[in-house]
Amino acid sequence: MNTIQWHVDKNEDKLFSYPQIQQAAHLLQENEVVAFPTETVYGLGANAQSDQAVAKIFKAKGRPADNPLIVHIAQLSQLELLVTHIPEKAVPLMNAFWPGPLTLIFHKKSGAVSEFVTAGLDTVAVRIPDHPVALALLTAANLPIAAPSANLSGKPSPTHANHVITDLNGKIAGIVDGGPTGVGVESTVVDCTGDIPTILRPGGVSKEEMEAVIGQVDVDPSTIYPHDKPKSPGMKYTHYAPTAPMYLIDGEKEWAQQLINQKRLNGLRIGVLASSETARYYKADLVLDCGSRHDMHNVAHNLYYMLRAFDEASLDMIFAETFSKEGVGAAVMNRLEKAAGHQMIRQSEGQ
Repeated sequence: MNTIQWHVDKNEDKLFSYPQIQQAAHLLQENEVVAFPTETVYGLGANAQSDQAVAKIFKAKGRPADNPLIVHIAQLSQLELLVTHIPEKAVPLMNAFWPGPLTLIFHKKSGAVSEFVTAGLDTVAVRIPDHPVALALLTAANLPIAAPSANLSGKPSPTHANHVITDLNGKIAGIVDGGPTGVGVESTVVDCTGDIPTILRPGGVSKEEMEAVIGQVDVDPSTIYPHDKPKSPGMKYTHYAPTAPMYLIDGEKEWAQQLINQKRLNGLRIGVLASSETARYYKADLVLDCGSRHDMHNVAHNLYYMLRAFDEASLDMIFAETFSKEGVGAAVMNRLEKAAGHQMIRQSEGQ
């Protein structure tokens, strides 16, 4: 397949009318798959109402079919076509965070989207992205668009168009290059079908930010221990992993450097993901500074880019520091834990 690539300046006016956007929207209307930027990561979009189109997403990504997808819409009026009703507590969340990196789960309206989108569940996950290119494309296509991250399943999500090209060139119809994304980690997913909104996946909107708007918000244990039948993307399978095995390290930097030295003496090429506060201390084959512990939004922004950079260095093992789970740190640690397959080495355990 010949994958068309369009370059679009997100800062230009009237993006809706750009021929690149119109061409990409036409492909979506023809049930083809097109990658495009959002404020979180690049998404892999297809007509959410078409079994044929959605099946192409799973084929391109190599994604298990029992993993539900998020539906992206351009405006709030489209939501009523997808869901049976809008719960009371969802309204202030939408008012506060849409457009933005927040996905809400509702009871779906029968026949509104392909069963492939919802993995057979009676719920549907929906968001309005906060990115001018994404909104222009969604508006031009005039369709609800199912769009998981535009990467091969299990690999770090793409934050640059080049990441999409590396993973999916020749497997999809088109890629809209709108420059690097902003947030860097996927949207927060919140189940609004119960009495208390419940986070199923931490992301770009923190628990603390939502609680400031609506009061109590719960966190589902599935953020650590996946369900057999996930209600949200990212709940069941290993995700976000670089090629080399990754281990989280919990201890003093001196202890961590000794661990690195031991592995290198054994002939292994070692990578280290560290904060700005400690990155200069480490000696390894590749040390990447992902940002200050005092700016977790910047750490989140850099995370996937750096996980992919490790792949380019042909490493044997990667060690990653741990971070606070306050605010967006919860999303960072969720992705790191999944990238490491929950493997952690602790100084306190004498390892």
